[in-house]
Amino acid sequence: MDFIKNLLRLSCCLFILAGCGDNEKTERANGSVTSKPSVSKLKDSLTRLGYQTFDYVEEGTNDTILMQQYFLVLLKRGPNRSENKQEADSLQSLHLQHMSRMYEEGYADLMGPFGDDGEIRGIIIYNTPNLQIADSLANLDPLIRSGSLVAEIHPWWAGKGYGLR
Repeated sequence: MDFIKNLLRLSCCLFILAGCGDNEKTERANGSVTSKPSVSKLKDSLTRLGYQTFDYVEEGTNDTILMQQYFLVLLKRGPNRSENKQEADSLQSLHLQHMSRMYEEGYADLMGPFGDDGEIRGIIIYNTPNLQIADSLANLDPLIRSGSLVAEIHPWWAGKGYGLR
């Protein structure tokens, strides 16, 4: 449970950093202006907290893009798929509660099931400083603990602050 406490501290630090000075101002299409920490401040903060990052300058815009390492979890069919319907429904409910908790606590940024009946059942993207924390959080999932699912974890890079469109 110490890693959860440390991650909560991390979330607080990032929240505090977001309110610090040396912010870049960005004008939105609707004319409103928002502030965000400068790339260098955010990179320094993430590095101090143990995250892997790098930045680069985008050629067309000269914007500095900060890349952060996340952890992509592939949820695959596990060896123990023999539970009865009542057990399966209970485990699924507990799994969804776990996923909600991971999102609410800021550890999982993106997650969801696949729409087919293949070997890979779903994905989770963990926002943690290292593989060990992502692995520990994934293995708290009741479906993984029961053997119904197994987690395959890969380091994955994405631009900090970018979302799906």
